[in-house]
Amino acid sequence: MAERTVVLVTGGGRGIGAAVVRLAARRGWDVAFTYAGNAARAAETEAAARDAGAQVLAMQADVADPRAVAATFAAVEARFGRLDALVNNAGITGPKATLRESTDAVWEQVFRTNVLGLAACCREALARLPAGGAIVNVSSRASQIGGGGEWIHYAASKGAVDTLTIGLAKEAAAQGVRVNAVNPGLIDTELHAMAGMPDRVARMSAAVPMARGGSAEEVAEAVLWLLSDAASYVTGALLPVSGGR
Repeated sequence: MAERTVVLVTGGGRGIGAAVVRLAARRGWDVAFTYAGNAARAAETEAAARDAGAQVLAMQADVADPRAVAATFAAVEARFGRLDALVNNAGITGPKATLRESTDAVWEQVFRTNVLGLAACCREALARLPAGGAIVNVSSRASQIGGGGEWIHYAASKGAVDTLTIGLAKEAAAQGVRVNAVNPGLIDTELHAMAGMPDRVARMSAAVPMARGGSAEEVAEAVLWLLSDAASYVTGALLPVSGGR
């Protein structure tokens, strides 16, 4: 019997990450995922993936901590003996703030998680991924829209993710590894409430050409396509999943 492919999803306990974990399991992948702190939601995601037939490894880890990142990849290697794909989904918005209202501490926290943590995960993955492996970074349309008046620090961090994706795709091509990003737009997840704006999706849907927010499952479909052989000639791409916004 052929070995099952293994994907690691950071920030996989809920939201977009959980949707990726569940869909990957239904598509026949074994799955490892990290979560920040909500053990109950992570357990629900783990159970759903197991019910779909996957072998699952769930780990609490902070991607902003380089030691935790190294331990995460070591645990995946010990459990599965391989890693075929990485989905960098873990991220934080920071509080709603303009540039003048925000602080250096907020910028440092957001960039430490969204950029430095993601880069550390890519570094660990590239030491393990085989030819044919893939990395998908979950960025945001905020990188192009700018986040002014809301999350300018978050938008700037996602701009860095986009640039890293393009550059790393060029570096990793010689290894046979593809690197892409999805850029979700207004997606109906808990992120908005956690950032203090629970009505944000309803309030902003009129600004979306398709006149609605997207779902985590719609983003997961794009992620799994980029991981699949159907996207074998796609690398360095930034794929909007944003309803036209």
